[in-house]
Amino acid sequence: MNSPIVTRFAPSPTGYLHIGGGRTALFNWLFARGRGGKFLLRIEDTDRERSTPEATAAILRGLTWLGLDWDGEVVSQFERKDRHAEVAHQMLSRGTAYKCFSTTEEIADFREASNASYAVFRSPWREADPTTYPDAPYVIRMKAPRTGETVIEDRVQGTVRFQNDQLDDMICLRSDGTPTYMLAVVVDDHDMGVTHIIRGDDHLNNAARHKMIYDAMDWPLPIWAHIPLIHGPDGKKLSKRHGAVGVEEYQAMGYPAAGMRNYLTRLGWGHLDAEIFTSEEAMKMFDLDGIGRGPARLDFKKLENTCGHHMARADDAALLHELTAFMAVAGLDPLTETQRDLLSQALPFVKTSAKTFPQLLEKANFSLIFRPIAIDAAAQASLDTVSRGILKSLTLQLQNALWSKTELEPILTAAAAEAGIGFGKLAAPIRAALAGRTATPSVYDMMLVLGRDETLARLAEAAE
Repeated sequence: MNSPIVTRFAPSPTGYLHIGGGRTALFNWLFARGRGGKFLLRIEDTDRERSTPEATAAILRGLTWLGLDWDGEVVSQFERKDRHAEVAHQMLSRGTAYKCFSTTEEIADFREASNASYAVFRSPWREADPTTYPDAPYVIRMKAPRTGETVIEDRVQGTVRFQNDQLDDMICLRSDGTPTYMLAVVVDDHDMGVTHIIRGDDHLNNAARHKMIYDAMDWPLPIWAHIPLIHGPDGKKLSKRHGAVGVEEYQAMGYPAAGMRNYLTRLGWGHLDAEIFTSEEAMKMFDLDGIGRGPARLDFKKLENTCGHHMARADDAALLHELTAFMAVAGLDPLTETQRDLLSQALPFVKTSAKTFPQLLEKANFSLIFRPIAIDAAAQASLDTVSRGILKSLTLQLQNALWSKTELEPILTAAAAEAGIGFGKLAAPIRAALAGRTATPSVYDMMLVLGRDETLARLAEAAE
């Protein structure tokens, strides 16, 4: 195609943004951004009973957290209903659609009679003379071909064939003048200039009906790519029983957005042996040919490992910014200026072993607590009379020390030797004093972050 690439994400605002929807949006975003194209966002809110502003807001929040920016304004499908109706009437004038006056009761009777044979509804009004039309409510139906087949050339699924005798004359415009989804989505995609429609394969059957509208209006066809859905670890369709399914749930669980983008990109797509990559690298690599035909399985362990790689590589300032946003979502108290300063100093070494923000906060806990330090039972066990005496002596020795690892290391090593114990035995009460727990970063790292005054104050407090 010579025209600029235009993709779109078109969710229905009836609930949270599903993780599968997030991946679909991501694939569209990567494909467009990697080719200098446009990524558009349309909210398919024609179902007025189920669509809510809250759901729309949740979708926008989810996309924003994932870092998927869109071009132009968000399009409301409902606000374009007049345009949809206009096209339905254009098809009437072109002879590719017709008015159907069949009542709901007549259609129900037909379906009941044909239930066993699975026959599709054939309206008696398809070939009716317009001069015989009654003065009654009607719908506008598509004139679907009765013979042959409709062929969809799909970039993921390959050539897909539909027998036309199994396709009914779908309703395009209801009797109250409102458009159906089948009509609205095609009109919107055409008017928005969408060149590539990348969506879940649960829409594959719709493609045959959508193609009929393109053909009826003599509009150029887009390129379709129907991607498999995401399944749970057990191979069944992803649902609540597998854990989190909403994008915002993953944010609240503390996964970094860059890691989430990387993992979702690899979920059902591959390029050579690429596993860990940035979004900029993904844009250069991503292509529809790399999407597999089989459902991808969500693997939480792999997700965590991927996020761990991104957290370790993250810029400290950007990581602190995202951590602050996570804390707000999780309902945690905001950081004080002192906590923020100490955490900034701790990030370079605590981020390398954390995979989520809760883990990061846990590892950096020593920099976030205030005196008096609450010491847990396990750490308290290391603070016997002997170790308290060692801490008291160590506090005096550190009073005039230069505050660097090269200066602190020989002092602590000498203190352990003087007490006749290994460094591990000395580290335990120091960990208890500085962090109130047994599992902490290196005692030297903690001392350097806390600084001389706070370190000595915590050691002296634990020695009492």
